[in-house]
Amino acid sequence: MAKNLYVGNLSSEVTQEDLKENFKEVGEVVSAVVIKDKFTGESKGFGFVEMGTEKEAQDAIQKFNGGDLCGKKLMVSEARPKPDQRSGGRPGGGRPGGGRPGGGGRPGGGGFGGRSRY
Repeated sequence: MAKNLYVGNLSSEVTQEDLKENFKEVGEVVSAVVIKDKFTGESKGFGFVEMGTEKEAQDAIQKFNGGDLCGKKLMVSEARPKPDQRSGGRPGGGRPGGGRPGGGGRPGGGGFGGRSRY
């Protein structure tokens, strides 16, 4: 089963092809992506590499974590799962104050001129 890795502290010059080429030294690279700013298109300095197996992923962590790529010391670890987008990744449903007793809303009304919304 494929295993996703986080690769941090990337040089702005590193491309997805660079990641693929380096990580294929330890096994099958299913995918590689460098995360870029959606407005400027510049690298955010991190990316993800999906290795073919758990063993290959562990080998990649051992080999590349702390290693050098384009003059920068890499940080390589298992990627954490994405937070649930529906809840905003926060307890309480992702709404401000949703996880606090009392709902965390404004005292005395709800923001509709004192009228109830319902």
